[in-house]
Amino acid sequence: MAEELELTIVTMTFDASDPEGLAGVLANYVVVTRMVPGCRNVDWCASLSTPGRFLVVEKWENPAAQRAHLDAPGTVTMAEGCRGRLRRAPAIELYEAISAHDLR
Repeated sequence: MAEELELTIVTMTFDASDPEGLAGVLANYVVVTRMVPGCRNVDWCASLSTPGRFLVVEKWENPAAQRAHLDAPGTVTMAEGCRGRLRRAPAIELYEAISAHDLR
């Protein structure tokens, strides 16, 4: 029988004042986050219509795993690395999965 998941989706949109510097921070964050227990997937995208805008999309097994990650060292390191590299605070959205394909 398939494992029952309570998927939680997080999106984070970053508008960079220093795209190259922020790219390094986000690349590291994505690699570290993919190894976190409860993480189902993390994608990192660059906007084709808005230069310097990046989107990180995370998929978590459940809300508890996602909440625990918010205070984890990898997230704190990413947040500290964003200082001086953003035009504004990132837009962070939490979603409950209604219909989400999970490859695991």
